[in-house]
Amino acid sequence: MSFLHYMAFLAQGTGTQPNPKGQMMQTVGMFLFMGIIFYFLLIRPQQKKAREHAQLLKTIATGDKVVTSSGIIGTVVSLKDKSISIRSSDTKLEILKSAVQEITERAKDKSGESPA
Repeated sequence: MSFLHYMAFLAQGTGTQPNPKGQMMQTVGMFLFMGIIFYFLLIRPQQKKAREHAQLLKTIATGDKVVTSSGIIGTVVSLKDKSISIRSSDTKLEILKSAVQEITERAKDKSGESPA
């Protein structure tokens, strides 16, 4: 008997067949595991960053020095519902609040203290 015939004979073996329900549960379990990993590595950090940015936008006050997402650095002159006016050098610009990337320096209170 040649080697190929021997391998074909072994491949036909009379062993037990794999359990289809077990294979299905293994596949579902793997998808569930990947979904959990996806949530903790991608979705949760993005939600945290969005919450922090929303909190930053709520605390903007007149006189704060800000940096916009386009790189403009300026001082907040006035606040509106969805926009703010900033002064950068000799230019006054009106931008959306959502364009503020960070507050570099907080305005001083009348008492000389920085707000918390």
